[in-house]
Amino acid sequence: MISFNVPAYTGAEDKYLKEALVSQKLSGDGPFSKKCQAWFQENLPAYKTLITPSCTAALELAALLIDIQPGDEVIMPSYTFVSTANAFVLRGAKIIFVDIRPDTMNIDENLIEAAITPKTRAIVPVHYAGVGCQMDKIMAVAERHDLYVIEDAAQGMMSSYEGRHLGTIGHLGAFSFHETKNYTSGGEGGLLIINDERFSERAEVIREKGTNRSQFFHGMVDKYQWIEVGSSYLASEMQTAYLWGQLEHVNAINNARIASWDFYLHRLQPLADTGRIKLPFIPEGCTHNAHMFYIKTSGLEERSALIDYLKEKQISAAFHYVPLHTAKAGQRFGLFHGEDRYTTLESERLVRLPIWYGLTPEAQDEVVRAVNEFYM
Repeated sequence: MISFNVPAYTGAEDKYLKEALVSQKLSGDGPFSKKCQAWFQENLPAYKTLITPSCTAALELAALLIDIQPGDEVIMPSYTFVSTANAFVLRGAKIIFVDIRPDTMNIDENLIEAAITPKTRAIVPVHYAGVGCQMDKIMAVAERHDLYVIEDAAQGMMSSYEGRHLGTIGHLGAFSFHETKNYTSGGEGGLLIINDERFSERAEVIREKGTNRSQFFHGMVDKYQWIEVGSSYLASEMQTAYLWGQLEHVNAINNARIASWDFYLHRLQPLADTGRIKLPFIPEGCTHNAHMFYIKTSGLEERSALIDYLKEKQISAAFHYVPLHTAKAGQRFGLFHGEDRYTTLESERLVRLPIWYGLTPEAQDEVVRAVNEFYM
């Protein structure tokens, strides 16, 4: 069976997990947490980074930082994971969904401004498949209307837009280290990117249950206390020890995934040239990280048949999100602005093929052969 995903593993994780276990420091903000945060601050680069237990936690922390209140509106695509919306719904916001571009599956930057009302507080672009949204235009819209931009870069580590790493362009950014992502911290994990210094000190307070505990340990106050609303958004040292083992091999992992992505692109191009499938599109100015490789079929029926056929061939493939605005909670907490021209249509066409660190060319050849056989 060719698995759809296998979590990245380099072999270095074991050593660092053992170090964490015997260090007597298993809770957050220990040596490995600090090393990982310093790595991201230097290599992205970013003003400040904070490791979190998940990308969901990072998004929730971002919603608290911009002080989302009941009745506020937040603009985002419907084609995203539920955490993107939940983080703001938890604070009482109404989600305004905007249609996507069919070429990248990202939010259509040209439709955002029309969805803005006096209640709008933020725009949340989602960098689907690690391919950057058109951030120049999004940031310009946000500046005109005095809005925050929070990048959902869950899939975007090591991707860039116009030479800048995803997650470092908006006011805040969120990454995921879930086991399905290019780099993992042992199954779950996330990262908040702070690009606006106004949020720096308050982020540490909210992340520490609303206390000034961080200032206390830095000797800035003589005791720590509860000073505002917050929650527990610290990752454990076990998570960051695992992640450090991956960051030491970040280029090897990235290069291997790019090679796999290019293999699919080259081998499936003839089928795309006949018009039977559509392949991913990378806009000019975007550097992607090969987070996923997908093809688009003619529609839902063909997609289901292809996935079933691949399963018969012992190949695991998958579709992705069901658009949030079509879900029960999405209809309760959100509103689709304008016409759903592409979101549902394109989401029903998309099939994700296996891609992971360690996937062999021989396995990929089997996948390509099976896809071609299906369309014979």
